[in-house]
Parts: sequence; structure tokens; C-alpha cells
Amino acid sequence: MTANDQVFKKVFELNEMGKVFDYTTNESVVEAAKLVKKGVIYDLGTERYHGMPVDPIHPPFNVLSYRSPKGLINQKDQAWLEKNNDVNLRVLSEVIYGTMHTGTHIDGFAHITCGFDNHWYNNFTAENDLGDNGPLKADGAKLLPIFGRGVLLDVPKYLGMEILPKNYGIDSKLLKNTAESQGIEVKKGDTVLIRTGYMKTWPDPKSQEYFGSGINLDAAKWLSEVGVVNVGGDNESLEQDPTEDPNNPHPVHTFFLIEKGIHIMEYVEMESLSKDNIYEFLFISAPLTVRNATGSMINPLAII
Repeated sequence: MTANDQVFKKVFELNEMGKVFDYTTNESVVEAAKLVKKGVIYDLGTERYHGMPVDPIHPPFNVLSYRSPKGLINQKDQAWLEKNNDVNLRVLSEVIYGTMHTGTHIDGFAHITCGFDNHWYNNFTAENDLGDNGPLKADGAKLLPIFGRGVLLDVPKYLGMEILPKNYGIDSKLLKNTAESQGIEVKKGDTVLIRTGYMKTWPDPKSQEYFGSGINLDAAKWLSEVGVVNVGGDNESLEQDPTEDPNNPHPVHTFFLIEKGIHIMEYVEMESLSKDNIYEFLFISAPLTVRNATGSMINPLAII
């Protein structure tokens, strides 16, 4: 076992996740780095701002001024700025209030629970593993950096559309056909980004005219069988909404996060990749590791 393997094995042992992913080896990192040929970077993250659209199940996102030059001058409560300061140096700082599920983000395994025991991944439960500040197991502090092969499956482009219609369901056959048309093979260890075109209009309110297109459980099962490790969508929930399942409002979230330990990313900006017909790339993302959080805002990169 290499030094890097030992580091990640230790992390997962501390996480009490119950398994060690085999894509975090030195060899896989080196192979992923070989995908970079041109040195072109695509920013896949959304801007975040006060009052931006957020799923209504979450609190709104706010940026509030905390300290300002005028306030410091008037309050005179920072002694270090009141002496030896001929240049009149001041400070601006802010308070950010909102959810980790704001803009482009990754869902931690504790984001979704199921059953009367409110269990999440690895059979952690609200009864035993939820504290006043949030989940104590499989929380945001256990999120790992992502450095590996990424692929884009551009579904609307394959179908000759700009944006998928409202509530459009994407099954495994459609994903396979899209990949074949792009000359792309989805492989074990991949991060797969699935474009619906939703971000062409977001954050304009008219984006809701296209709400709910996404993958169904059949597509999720195929991706899991291949062995992908992260799946990203360019919309609110990645999956078709409303679902075809009459008994589960989010079967893909349930399957990926609770049953299979596959992370979900949402609001991933894919329009630049689609425009340039980029379907394979080095995918990098470094989540914030916040204890008791249920995910992390991210600013992922695709590099070719």
C-alpha cells in the first residue's frame, strides 16, 4: 500500500463509512492527470449572491456586512487600528448565512434519510447518530477531495434540443445512446455529469418552465453498476421530479446516497463544456469539510 493509499484508508476508517474507495490510489490520480493536454480550465461552479434562488426546503442565502471602514472609524473598538495607522487601514468582513446546498454543491451521505428510523448511509440513524448541531456520522467533515476522470453526457444535444422539457425522464438507454454518440465510455471511478440544459436559463424565474428533468432510477442503477463514484446534474435535484415511483419522492437520492454511497452534485454549470463539445476531462473538486454539515458548496473544475 502506498503512502497516499494509507492516508485515504485512514480517513475512511475514521469516517466509519464501512468501505474504502479504490479510486483514491496514486495510480488513479496519475492516470487522471494525463487527461490534461491543452491546459484549458472550465469553471463549473455557479456564482452565489444575496437572495439567489435556493430550493425552498433550504434557508435563503444571505451575505451580510459585519465590519466596514465607516463602522470601525465610528465605533473605535479595534485598538490596533487606532495607533500607528497613518495609512488609515480598515477592514471589510461579512457574515454568510445559508445552506451548504446553495448553488453548485455536493450532497453528503447524511443529506437524505429514509424509513421510520430516519436512517442514512451505513445504517446510521437519527436516534443514535444525530446531534443538536447536525449528523455525527457521515457528515460534511468526511467529504473527500475529488481528482479523477470526468465525463459529460450531453442529453439534450444528443436529442437535438436546447433544453429538456419539464419533468423529462432520462433512463439508462438514453444515457448509453448519448455516450455512444459522443464516442465516450463511462468507466469505473468516473465522475459523470449529466446535462439537461437547465442552466441555460437559471437563475431566471423562467427556468422553472423546465423544472424536473433528470435521471430516473433505471439510469441510476446503470451508473452504479458501471462503478461511477459521483454523479452531477445541472439542476436542483439531478433526478426526474416528480418521480415515476408512487412511493418515493426521491428514489435516485435514496439509491445513490443511502444504498450505494455515491455522491450527488447539483447546479453544476455545464454550458461551456457543451458549447465546446468537451466530453472527457480531469475533474477536480475540493469540498469544504464542515463538521455536522450535510454537504458542501463547491466550485468544481474541468481541465483538458
